[in-house]
Amino acid sequence: MGIFDGKVALVTGANAGIGLAAARDFASKGASVVIAARREAEGTAAAEQIGSEGGNAIFVKTDVSDEAQVKNMVDQTVSTYGRLDYAFNNAGVLGDFSSFVDGTVENFTNVMDINVIGVFLCMKYEIQAMLKIGGGAIVNNSSIGGQTGGTGAPAYFASKHAVLGLTKSGAKTHGKDGIRVTAVLPGNIQTDMIDAVINAGPDSSDARKNMEATIPQGRLGYPEEIARVVTWLCSDEASYVNGEGIRIDGGKLSI
Repeated sequence: MGIFDGKVALVTGANAGIGLAAARDFASKGASVVIAARREAEGTAAAEQIGSEGGNAIFVKTDVSDEAQVKNMVDQTVSTYGRLDYAFNNAGVLGDFSSFVDGTVENFTNVMDINVIGVFLCMKYEIQAMLKIGGGAIVNNSSIGGQTGGTGAPAYFASKHAVLGLTKSGAKTHGKDGIRVTAVLPGNIQTDMIDAVINAGPDSSDARKNMEATIPQGRLGYPEEIARVVTWLCSDEASYVNGEGIRIDGGKLSI
């Protein structure tokens, strides 16, 4: 028996990295899982992987910046499984590397459309579905960049601060409805996104070593280490955790 038997979890950006790790963890604990992502081949493969591991999953092609597609994502979740209990709003982009001086409005808008408007739209329709069953849990993926500033990606850092604002507002508004809204704030996690950051400089090996040197545990984190916190936040063991952002960074911001 799994702790999520009979429950349904929706994960956006679930075709790789943290999203896929979370989808697999939900499934391993008994939840039926909806994998939502833009890339169809990878999303279908992710659902098949969960099936091969004994889980139950479907793929719904979704661009979270498109309201009609987000509504369809939630509608398909409910029509397939009858309910929505948990959601991990993980889809996001880094955007172009730039300074304030050479950044473009086009890049800033694209990052905000996916990282902020996407989370808002997902919450909008997820909450509607959860209200019908008397509650649920939503986890949004922010970043340690949601607590700090940074160089080279002002749109990304601004977007991750905004995700925390949406999280806190959702918790205050819908706690009375039995819906908890929390966030995870990953640090440097071994994903395609962190590879892009590392490879952006002239010497990727030095960049990785320098990054690892800022982390007390001396290494990058793994997607599975974020996934386990996500599923814990959705579980009854976290029943009084609401509106909180959990930093998962190996102690990086403790220095």
